[in-house]
Amino acid sequence: MTTDLFADPRMGEPFLLTPGPLTTAYSVKEAMLRDWGSWDADFRAMTKSLCDQLVALAGDTKGEFACVPMQGSGSFSVEAMLGTMVPRDGKVLVLANGAYGLRAAETLRVMGRAHTLIDKGDYLPPRGDEVGRVLDADPAITHVIAIHCETSSGILNPVAEIAEAVASRGRKLLIDSMSAFGAVDLDVNRIRYEAMVSSANKCIEGVPGFGFVIARKTALEAAKGNAHSLSLDVHAQWAAMVKTGQWRFTPPTHVVAAFLEALRLHQIEGGVAGRGARYARNRDVMVAGMRDLGFETLLADRWLSPIIVTFFNPAHPNFVFSRFYDLMKDKGFIIYPGKLTVVDSFRVGCIGRMDEAIMRRVVQAAADSLSEMGVNSAAPPAAALAERAKLAA
Repeated sequence: MTTDLFADPRMGEPFLLTPGPLTTAYSVKEAMLRDWGSWDADFRAMTKSLCDQLVALAGDTKGEFACVPMQGSGSFSVEAMLGTMVPRDGKVLVLANGAYGLRAAETLRVMGRAHTLIDKGDYLPPRGDEVGRVLDADPAITHVIAIHCETSSGILNPVAEIAEAVASRGRKLLIDSMSAFGAVDLDVNRIRYEAMVSSANKCIEGVPGFGFVIARKTALEAAKGNAHSLSLDVHAQWAAMVKTGQWRFTPPTHVVAAFLEALRLHQIEGGVAGRGARYARNRDVMVAGMRDLGFETLLADRWLSPIIVTFFNPAHPNFVFSRFYDLMKDKGFIIYPGKLTVVDSFRVGCIGRMDEAIMRRVVQAAADSLSEMGVNSAAPPAAALAERAKLAA
């Protein structure tokens, strides 16, 4: 893969170093230039192709799973999955190690679904053995929700061992793979889950407008009547699509067209393995360069995802994140603020239509920005490192 494939034809539009929305290919943008009739046979065929390709990406070859696209942001689809797949008298074990696990717990609270929580903080993943202990102690738990990649810290959670702990105890696993599906393996033949959820504007590199739930058909059939919401009812959306081929309510037609082009590019790149390998190279080049400047990652290498990396803010008195952000943007790169409660941090995404050559430009932009700020060391405060060591122990 050559750098030319990632040349930026957009007259200075900055690269988005975020966990989505992200930088998309020019052909993905071009796909949105045509209007589509939402009830037309051509658009129904587009919806079917989208669903078939996503089920194939999940590894289903036996026809046991279905894909149900849902209008709205990723959080809409997470709420739809939880509200539909969990019975009203069910109980959910939420595995949290950042903002999105906690958001799942809040979603369940608002819906009135019983739940309990394992909260690991910002530094460590939930492990299979501790999940097993909680399930053994509480037979009322029917479902477990795990975050595949927790982008508030950048941690990649061990969903395979979590899935084994859940399945061996006869419970059902739901996975929020919002920021990982399409680049990190989630093969249904290797990892047992009832349903997972992701979004168009993440690792498949489409644009915002819909998410999707990939679920066992048996689980979808059993979920009729569970939903707390008319518009966020995954079973009803699936049933309508099976019967008519249509979305129940106005679909994001242009976003679907863009997503199909993004799926075409995803396949050309080598599917999940190819996309994941590029993102991993992006991460490795960027992390090595940032460490050379003195930055420290929040996480140990073992848990660094290929999606987004969290760095401690430098301790230098001249470092002000808002100024650093503006300088990076002036150089063509939009980074992401931190989302931690314990220490000051910022995040740099590795996903989107970018390669390692662009990530080297990111590192150079960071070096130049520090120089312009009069920051001669990017080392974090000693207290931040001590907190990391304490919490990770």
